[in-house]
Amino acid sequence: MAGASLAAGSFGLGAVLTNDGDPAPLAAVAEPTPVSGALSEGNDTTIPVPPASSSTDPIAVVAASLAPSVLQVETDAGLGSGVVYSDGLIITNNHVIENAGEIRVRTSAGLTFEAELLGTDPRNDIAVLSVGPASGLPIAALATDIELNVGQVAVAIGSPFQLSQTVTAGIVSAINRPVANQLGGFNAMIQTDAPINPGNSGGALADGSGRVIGINTSIRTDGTSNGNLGIGFALPIDTAVAVADRITSGASLDAGVLGVTSASEPDNEVGVVIGDVVDGGAAAIAGLVSADRIISIDGAPVTNFGEVVGLVQSKFSGDTIEIDVVRAGQPLTLTTSLN
Repeated sequence: MAGASLAAGSFGLGAVLTNDGDPAPLAAVAEPTPVSGALSEGNDTTIPVPPASSSTDPIAVVAASLAPSVLQVETDAGLGSGVVYSDGLIITNNHVIENAGEIRVRTSAGLTFEAELLGTDPRNDIAVLSVGPASGLPIAALATDIELNVGQVAVAIGSPFQLSQTVTAGIVSAINRPVANQLGGFNAMIQTDAPINPGNSGGALADGSGRVIGINTSIRTDGTSNGNLGIGFALPIDTAVAVADRITSGASLDAGVLGVTSASEPDNEVGVVIGDVVDGGAAAIAGLVSADRIISIDGAPVTNFGEVVGLVQSKFSGDTIEIDVVRAGQPLTLTTSLN
Protein backbone atom coordinates (compact mmCIF):
# COMPACT_ATOMS: atom_id res chain seq x y z
CA MET A 1 0.00 0.00 0.00
CA ALA A 2 1.25 3.45 -0.48
CA GLY A 3 0.49 7.09 -0.60
CA ALA A 4 3.34 7.04 -3.09
CA SER A 5 1.90 3.93 -4.76
CA LEU A 6 5.10 2.19 -5.75
CA ALA A 7 5.22 -1.38 -7.08
CA ALA A 8 3.26 -3.85 -5.03
CA GLY A 9 5.96 -6.42 -4.32
CA SER A 10 4.55 -9.86 -3.62
CA PHE A 11 1.50 -8.95 -1.63
CA GLY A 12 -0.14 -5.92 -3.15
CA LEU A 13 0.69 -3.33 -0.51
CA GLY A 14 2.73 -1.13 -2.83
CA ALA A 15 4.98 1.00 -0.67
CA VAL A 16 5.18 2.34 2.81
CA LEU A 17 6.14 5.74 4.13
CA THR A 18 9.25 6.00 6.27
CA ASN A 19 9.68 8.47 9.11
CA ASP A 20 10.90 11.18 6.76
CA GLY A 21 7.85 10.74 4.54
CA ASP A 22 9.70 9.10 1.64
CA PRO A 23 8.23 5.92 0.17
CA ALA A 24 10.10 2.69 0.78
CA PRO A 25 9.26 -0.41 -1.29
CA LEU A 26 8.03 -3.43 0.60
CA ALA A 27 10.13 -6.56 0.76
CA ALA A 28 8.67 -9.85 -0.40
CA VAL A 29 7.01 -11.86 2.34
CA ALA A 30 7.43 -15.60 2.77
CA GLU A 31 4.53 -17.99 2.61
CA PRO A 32 2.51 -17.76 5.84
CA THR A 33 3.12 -20.44 8.46
CA PRO A 34 0.04 -22.61 9.10
CA VAL A 35 -1.62 -21.80 12.39
CA SER A 36 -1.96 -24.71 14.81
CA GLY A 37 -4.74 -25.24 17.30
CA ALA A 38 -2.39 -25.11 20.28
CA LEU A 39 -0.73 -22.08 21.74
CA SER A 40 2.67 -23.27 20.54
CA GLU A 41 4.26 -26.36 19.11
CA GLY A 42 4.95 -28.97 21.80
CA ASN A 43 2.56 -27.36 24.26
CA ASP A 44 -0.03 -29.89 25.43
CA THR A 45 -2.07 -27.28 27.22
CA THR A 46 -4.73 -25.45 25.22
CA ILE A 47 -6.88 -22.67 26.54
CA PRO A 48 -10.52 -22.97 25.50
CA VAL A 49 -11.93 -19.85 23.90
CA PRO A 50 -15.48 -18.98 24.90
CA PRO A 51 -17.90 -18.75 21.96
CA ALA A 52 -18.47 -15.24 20.65
CA SER A 53 -21.96 -13.88 20.31
CA SER A 54 -22.19 -12.13 16.96
CA SER A 55 -25.53 -10.69 17.99
CA THR A 56 -23.96 -8.61 20.74
CA ASP A 57 -20.40 -7.98 19.51
CA PRO A 58 -20.46 -4.93 17.18
CA ILE A 59 -17.20 -5.84 15.43
CA ALA A 60 -18.51 -9.35 14.74
CA VAL A 61 -21.68 -7.85 13.27
CA VAL A 62 -19.62 -5.61 10.97
CA ALA A 63 -17.44 -8.54 9.90
CA ALA A 64 -20.40 -10.79 9.16
CA SER A 65 -22.28 -8.18 7.16
CA LEU A 66 -19.37 -6.77 5.14
CA ALA A 67 -17.04 -9.75 4.59
CA PRO A 68 -18.99 -11.18 1.61
CA SER A 69 -18.42 -7.89 -0.25
CA VAL A 70 -14.64 -7.83 0.39
CA LEU A 71 -12.67 -9.96 -2.07
CA GLN A 72 -9.14 -11.25 -2.40
CA VAL A 73 -7.59 -9.88 -5.62
CA GLU A 74 -5.08 -12.32 -7.13
CA THR A 75 -2.75 -11.47 -10.02
CA ASP A 76 0.39 -12.87 -11.57
CA ALA A 77 2.21 -9.89 -10.02
CA GLY A 78 0.91 -10.03 -6.44
CA LEU A 79 -2.09 -10.16 -4.18
CA GLY A 80 -4.36 -7.59 -2.57
CA SER A 81 -7.99 -6.92 -1.70
CA GLY A 82 -11.03 -5.32 -3.28
CA VAL A 83 -14.54 -4.10 -2.44
CA VAL A 84 -17.73 -4.72 -4.45
CA TYR A 85 -19.14 -1.19 -4.73
CA SER A 86 -21.68 -1.63 -7.54
CA ASP A 87 -23.31 -4.43 -9.52
CA GLY A 88 -20.42 -6.60 -10.67
CA LEU A 89 -17.90 -3.76 -10.14
CA ILE A 90 -14.97 -3.84 -7.70
CA ILE A 91 -12.75 -1.06 -6.35
CA THR A 92 -9.16 -1.91 -5.53
CA ASN A 93 -5.83 -0.05 -5.46
CA ASN A 94 -4.00 0.72 -8.68
CA HIS A 95 -0.77 -0.66 -7.23
CA VAL A 96 -2.47 -4.03 -6.57
CA ILE A 97 -3.07 -4.65 -10.29
CA GLU A 98 -0.21 -2.58 -11.73
CA ASN A 99 1.83 -4.64 -14.23
CA ALA A 100 -0.61 -7.54 -13.83
CA GLY A 101 -1.63 -9.84 -16.66
CA GLU A 102 -4.43 -12.07 -15.46
CA ILE A 103 -6.61 -10.86 -12.58
CA ARG A 104 -8.90 -13.04 -10.48
CA VAL A 105 -11.02 -12.31 -7.43
CA ARG A 106 -11.84 -14.78 -4.69
CA THR A 107 -14.92 -14.48 -2.48
CA SER A 108 -15.27 -15.22 1.23
CA ALA A 109 -16.95 -18.49 0.19
CA GLY A 110 -13.94 -19.48 -1.93
CA LEU A 111 -15.50 -18.85 -5.36
CA THR A 112 -13.20 -17.33 -7.99
CA PHE A 113 -14.00 -15.07 -10.95
CA GLU A 114 -11.89 -13.79 -13.79
CA ALA A 115 -11.86 -9.99 -13.62
CA GLU A 116 -11.58 -7.38 -16.36
CA LEU A 117 -9.63 -4.20 -15.66
CA LEU A 118 -11.81 -1.23 -16.66
CA GLY A 119 -9.33 1.52 -15.81
CA THR A 120 -7.01 3.06 -13.25
CA ASP A 121 -6.17 6.36 -11.58
CA PRO A 122 -2.57 6.30 -10.27
CA ARG A 123 -2.99 9.71 -8.60
CA ASN A 124 -5.65 8.40 -6.23
CA ASP A 125 -4.31 4.81 -6.40
CA ILE A 126 -7.67 3.44 -7.54
CA ALA A 127 -8.53 0.77 -10.11
CA VAL A 128 -11.90 -0.63 -11.15
CA LEU A 129 -12.45 -4.31 -11.99
CA SER A 130 -15.52 -5.93 -13.51
CA VAL A 131 -16.77 -9.47 -13.05
CA GLY A 132 -20.17 -8.73 -14.61
CA PRO A 133 -23.57 -8.38 -12.95
CA ALA A 134 -24.24 -12.10 -13.44
CA SER A 135 -21.67 -12.83 -10.72
CA GLY A 136 -24.26 -11.90 -8.11
CA LEU A 137 -21.63 -10.59 -5.69
CA PRO A 138 -23.20 -8.68 -2.78
CA ILE A 139 -22.65 -4.92 -2.89
CA ALA A 140 -21.07 -3.31 0.17
CA ALA A 141 -22.92 -0.59 2.06
CA LEU A 142 -21.03 2.66 1.46
CA ALA A 143 -20.82 5.59 3.89
CA THR A 144 -20.86 8.23 1.14
CA ASP A 145 -21.85 11.76 2.17
CA ILE A 146 -21.58 10.78 5.85
CA GLU A 147 -19.40 12.87 8.18
CA LEU A 148 -16.57 11.05 9.92
CA ASN A 149 -15.48 11.76 13.47
CA VAL A 150 -12.05 11.29 14.96
CA GLY A 151 -12.25 8.50 17.53
CA GLN A 152 -15.07 6.55 15.91
CA VAL A 153 -14.72 2.81 15.38
CA ALA A 154 -12.82 1.67 12.27
CA VAL A 155 -12.83 -1.96 11.09
CA ALA A 156 -10.43 -3.18 8.37
CA ILE A 157 -11.15 -6.26 6.26
CA GLY A 158 -8.74 -7.69 3.68
CA SER A 159 -6.09 -10.29 2.90
CA PRO A 160 -2.84 -9.34 4.68
CA PHE A 161 -0.02 -11.80 3.97
CA GLN A 162 -2.46 -14.02 2.02
CA LEU A 163 -4.64 -14.47 5.11
CA SER A 164 -8.01 -13.86 3.47
CA GLN A 165 -10.94 -12.32 5.34
CA THR A 166 -8.74 -10.96 8.12
CA VAL A 167 -10.62 -8.53 10.36
CA THR A 168 -8.88 -5.93 12.54
CA ALA A 169 -10.30 -3.01 14.47
CA GLY A 170 -9.26 0.37 15.79
CA ILE A 171 -10.43 3.94 15.45
CA VAL A 172 -10.34 6.80 13.00
CA SER A 173 -7.20 8.58 14.17
CA ALA A 174 -7.43 11.63 11.90
CA ILE A 175 -9.26 12.81 8.79
CA ASN A 176 -8.04 14.81 5.77
CA ARG A 177 -4.46 13.81 6.56
CA PRO A 178 -2.29 14.89 3.57
CA VAL A 179 -0.32 11.90 2.23
CA ALA A 180 2.03 12.14 -0.75
CA ASN A 181 1.00 10.24 -3.88
CA GLN A 182 3.17 8.81 -6.67
CA LEU A 183 2.55 11.81 -8.93
CA GLY A 184 4.05 14.31 -6.50
CA GLY A 185 0.77 15.66 -5.13
CA PHE A 186 -1.20 14.91 -1.99
CA ASN A 187 -4.32 12.93 -1.15
CA ALA A 188 -6.58 13.79 1.77
CA MET A 189 -6.66 10.48 3.65
CA ILE A 190 -8.29 8.85 6.66
CA GLN A 191 -5.68 7.88 9.24
CA THR A 192 -6.43 4.78 11.32
CA ASP A 193 -4.74 2.57 13.90
CA ALA A 194 -6.72 -0.49 12.78
CA PRO A 195 -3.86 -2.85 11.82
CA ILE A 196 -3.37 -3.08 8.04
CA ASN A 197 -0.46 -4.85 6.37
CA PRO A 198 0.75 -6.02 2.93
CA GLY A 199 -2.28 -7.52 1.15
CA ASN A 200 -4.82 -5.22 2.83
CA SER A 201 -4.43 -2.82 -0.11
CA GLY A 202 -7.76 -2.18 -1.80
CA GLY A 203 -9.73 -3.64 1.09
CA ALA A 204 -12.40 -2.03 3.21
CA LEU A 205 -12.17 0.31 6.16
CA ALA A 206 -15.64 0.35 7.70
CA ASP A 207 -17.53 2.16 10.42
CA GLY A 208 -19.33 0.52 13.33
CA SER A 209 -22.44 0.03 11.21
CA GLY A 210 -20.61 -1.98 8.55
CA ARG A 211 -20.52 0.81 5.97
CA VAL A 212 -17.31 1.30 4.00
CA ILE A 213 -15.70 4.62 4.90
CA GLY A 214 -12.44 4.16 2.98
CA ILE A 215 -10.23 1.98 0.80
CA ASN A 216 -7.08 0.90 2.68
CA THR A 217 -4.08 2.18 0.76
CA SER A 218 -0.88 2.84 2.74
CA ILE A 219 0.99 2.55 6.03
CA ARG A 220 3.79 4.47 7.70
CA THR A 221 6.75 2.55 9.14
CA ASP A 222 9.91 3.27 11.08
CA GLY A 223 12.09 2.53 8.05
CA THR A 224 13.34 -0.81 9.36
CA SER A 225 10.17 -2.91 9.19
CA ASN A 226 7.27 -3.18 6.77
CA GLY A 227 4.90 -4.26 9.53
CA ASN A 228 2.08 -2.22 10.96
CA LEU A 229 2.99 0.37 13.59
CA GLY A 230 -0.51 1.71 14.12
CA ILE A 231 -0.49 4.37 11.40
CA GLY A 232 -2.39 3.43 8.27
CA PHE A 233 -4.17 5.46 5.61
CA ALA A 234 -7.35 4.88 3.62
CA LEU A 235 -8.69 6.88 0.70
CA PRO A 236 -12.14 8.23 1.72
CA ILE A 237 -14.96 6.31 0.07
CA ASP A 238 -16.46 9.50 -1.40
CA THR A 239 -13.24 10.09 -3.33
CA ALA A 240 -12.86 6.43 -4.28
CA VAL A 241 -16.39 6.20 -5.68
CA ALA A 242 -16.04 9.53 -7.52
CA VAL A 243 -12.85 8.20 -9.14
CA ALA A 244 -14.48 4.86 -9.97
CA ASP A 245 -17.49 6.57 -11.57
CA ARG A 246 -15.17 8.69 -13.71
CA ILE A 247 -13.23 5.64 -14.78
CA THR A 248 -16.36 3.76 -15.84
CA SER A 249 -17.85 6.81 -17.61
CA GLY A 250 -14.61 7.83 -19.33
CA ALA A 251 -14.57 11.27 -17.68
CA SER A 252 -11.37 13.24 -17.05
CA LEU A 253 -9.30 12.31 -14.02
CA ASP A 254 -7.31 15.58 -13.97
CA ALA A 255 -6.84 16.94 -10.45
CA GLY A 256 -8.46 20.20 -9.46
CA VAL A 257 -6.23 23.28 -9.17
CA LEU A 258 -7.08 26.25 -6.94
CA GLY A 259 -4.19 28.56 -7.83
CA VAL A 260 -2.82 29.82 -4.51
CA THR A 261 0.35 29.57 -2.46
CA SER A 262 0.61 29.70 1.31
CA ALA A 263 2.17 32.46 3.37
CA SER A 264 5.75 31.47 4.23
CA GLU A 265 5.47 32.00 7.97
CA PRO A 266 2.94 29.96 10.00
CA ASP A 267 1.20 31.68 12.89
CA ASN A 268 -0.92 30.64 15.84
CA GLU A 269 -4.26 31.57 14.29
CA VAL A 270 -6.82 29.10 13.00
CA GLY A 271 -6.67 28.34 9.28
CA VAL A 272 -4.12 28.89 6.51
CA VAL A 273 -3.02 32.30 5.24
CA ILE A 274 -2.84 32.72 1.47
CA GLY A 275 0.35 34.07 -0.05
CA ASP A 276 0.06 34.62 -3.80
CA VAL A 277 -3.05 34.18 -5.95
CA VAL A 278 -2.55 33.07 -9.57
CA ASP A 279 -4.06 35.52 -12.07
CA GLY A 280 -7.01 33.96 -13.86
CA GLY A 281 -7.00 30.88 -11.62
CA ALA A 282 -9.94 29.42 -9.73
CA ALA A 283 -9.03 31.29 -6.54
CA ALA A 284 -8.81 34.63 -8.33
CA ILE A 285 -12.14 34.06 -10.04
CA ALA A 286 -13.71 33.28 -6.66
CA GLY A 287 -12.37 36.58 -5.29
CA LEU A 288 -9.67 35.23 -2.99
CA VAL A 289 -6.84 37.67 -2.35
CA SER A 290 -3.44 37.57 -0.71
CA ALA A 291 -3.63 37.51 3.13
CA ASP A 292 -7.06 35.85 3.15
CA ARG A 293 -7.15 33.08 5.74
CA ILE A 294 -8.73 29.82 4.53
CA ILE A 295 -10.68 28.21 7.38
CA SER A 296 -12.30 25.28 5.60
CA ILE A 297 -12.95 23.74 2.19
CA ASP A 298 -16.36 22.16 1.62
CA GLY A 299 -16.83 22.27 5.39
CA ALA A 300 -13.57 20.43 6.19
CA PRO A 301 -11.36 22.52 8.52
CA VAL A 302 -7.74 23.11 7.45
CA THR A 303 -4.76 23.71 9.73
CA ASN A 304 -1.87 23.62 7.25
CA PHE A 305 -1.27 24.09 3.53
CA GLY A 306 -0.83 20.36 2.96
CA GLU A 307 -4.44 19.86 4.02
CA VAL A 308 -5.54 22.57 1.58
CA VAL A 309 -3.66 20.85 -1.26
CA GLY A 310 -4.98 17.41 -0.31
CA LEU A 311 -8.61 18.56 -0.20
CA VAL A 312 -8.33 20.42 -3.50
CA GLN A 313 -6.55 17.55 -5.25
CA SER A 314 -9.20 15.11 -4.04
CA LYS A 315 -11.50 17.00 -6.43
CA PHE A 316 -11.35 17.13 -10.20
CA SER A 317 -10.93 19.87 -12.75
CA GLY A 318 -14.32 21.53 -13.16
CA ASP A 319 -15.62 20.55 -9.71
CA THR A 320 -17.18 23.32 -7.63
CA ILE A 321 -15.93 23.88 -4.08
CA GLU A 322 -16.96 26.15 -1.24
CA ILE A 323 -14.22 27.99 0.64
CA ASP A 324 -14.71 29.61 4.05
CA VAL A 325 -12.22 32.42 4.65
CA VAL A 326 -11.59 35.26 7.06
CA ARG A 327 -10.62 38.62 5.55
CA ALA A 328 -9.67 41.50 7.84
CA GLY A 329 -11.48 39.75 10.67
CA GLN A 330 -14.68 39.17 8.70
CA PRO A 331 -15.90 35.70 7.65
CA LEU A 332 -16.67 35.11 3.96
CA THR A 333 -17.87 32.10 2.00
CA LEU A 334 -16.70 31.93 -1.61
CA THR A 335 -17.48 29.42 -4.36
CA THR A 336 -15.42 28.54 -7.39
CA SER A 337 -14.90 25.91 -10.09
CA LEU A 338 -11.45 24.35 -9.97
CA ASN A 339 -9.11 24.67 -12.95
